[in-house]
Amino acid sequence: MSTPKIQWYPGHIAKAEKQLYKNLDKVDLVIEVRDARIPLATSHPHLQRWINGKHHLLVINRRDMICPEALQKWDEWFRKQGDSPWWCNAKSGVGVKQLQTAAIQTGKALNARRQSRGMKGRPVRALTLGFPNVGKSALINRLVRRKVVESARRAGVTRSLRWIRVGQELDLLDAPGVLPPMLDNQQAALHLALCDDIGQAAYEVESVAIELLKMLLTLERNSAAGVNPNLLEQRYGFPWGRRNSEDPQKWLTEVADLHTSGSTERMAQRLLDDFRKAFLGPISLELPI
Repeated sequence: MSTPKIQWYPGHIAKAEKQLYKNLDKVDLVIEVRDARIPLATSHPHLQRWINGKHHLLVINRRDMICPEALQKWDEWFRKQGDSPWWCNAKSGVGVKQLQTAAIQTGKALNARRQSRGMKGRPVRALTLGFPNVGKSALINRLVRRKVVESARRAGVTRSLRWIRVGQELDLLDAPGVLPPMLDNQQAALHLALCDDIGQAAYEVESVAIELLKMLLTLERNSAAGVNPNLLEQRYGFPWGRRNSEDPQKWLTEVADLHTSGSTERMAQRLLDDFRKAFLGPISLELPI
């Protein structure tokens, strides 16, 4: 991969991770949120340390941003791994009620054990955990049915831990997005950059946009990826010929002349924004093998 090395570990994430460890003993359940377009890249390598025997619900958010065939393939793959994913669209609310019911059921089982030991019942305490910008805050707002935390499609909005009451049976601990200190897998780091799940200071926009063009060419061979072979020409009114496939930089430069007065950086940003908003269609950057 020709992009400069991608690394991003801002101070607020390091600070939040320390706070997170201090609060883990108070938590009964870990609700892990991933991005449906890149469910492997948004899997944290330290997840099992945080779960540590606690109940775990795997939430795959942004289900609307991948095609049904990809969703089915991933669902089958996760179930073969022993996971039962909950597919959600926090923005529209699809799947959120079912997730809430599953969390509450976990609390009922915990309270049954507490009462058998002579202890009083209490709301289940759930930690919402995941990479930056995978939709944790939007999910919490949907669960509470009002805006209680700031939510935006960019990394680094949530910067501190906060407890939030959801009805009488569920308490949520909202945590900032967490990242490993080093992004050793640079292909996964590229996926995070493409989906805006890390800060833009971590990468060069033009280089990442060129990598996206290369990936679209590869993904169009797999129907589950959801890539329309003519999507670039349909979106930007400029053909993608054989010479461009050999030199994506040339295509970006020529399209920049049409749309951004020759600014390849602005055209690169537009391409990334169009992908992130699904204007290029519901595209899966990752597919199960």
